[in-house]
Amino acid sequence: MIKEVIVVEGKQDIVAVSRAVEADFIVTNGFSLRPHTLAAIKSAYEKRGILIFTDPDSAGERIRRFLAKRFPNAKHAFLSQEEAYANDDIGVEQASPESILAAIKSARCQSIEVTNTFTMTDLIMADLAGGRDASARRNEVGRRTGIGYANAKTFLVRLNHYGVTREEFDRAICEMDAREADE
Repeated sequence: MIKEVIVVEGKQDIVAVSRAVEADFIVTNGFSLRPHTLAAIKSAYEKRGILIFTDPDSAGERIRRFLAKRFPNAKHAFLSQEEAYANDDIGVEQASPESILAAIKSARCQSIEVTNTFTMTDLIMADLAGGRDASARRNEVGRRTGIGYANAKTFLVRLNHYGVTREEFDRAICEMDAREADE
């Protein structure tokens, strides 16, 4: 049983996540966060902690940002777009139990003290911004570091807010480059 209450967008997310772990859930029903839903999330946050697990799309990110501002010590679990895509749809409900379990195991808290470990230059030098394959490379590094997929600006924020170390970043880049070289 997961200690934290997992906050998801929809009922199908509960079904998918329940295949991977035993947990309690709160459903946001998309971005229509009603007062009673926010009250339930606040109560769970104060009593047990919450783990925010939204879809890797723009709506999911909007919900994540909204909740992260209100609950700064929440944990965040991320899926890559590839892991969350099936049946012409993207979402937590499309992910395999193995991907969901890996995302939950690598959940991170957003740091209140922002580091400036990474800069846009780091992303450009690693071909994670400004290049033809930058989006796919960010998706892969996000999967390897547990911070998920994002555009370059959001990816940089996540690197500096979710405690990714220089060693984790460099290892993810090296592993990805080695895999690409083998292909």
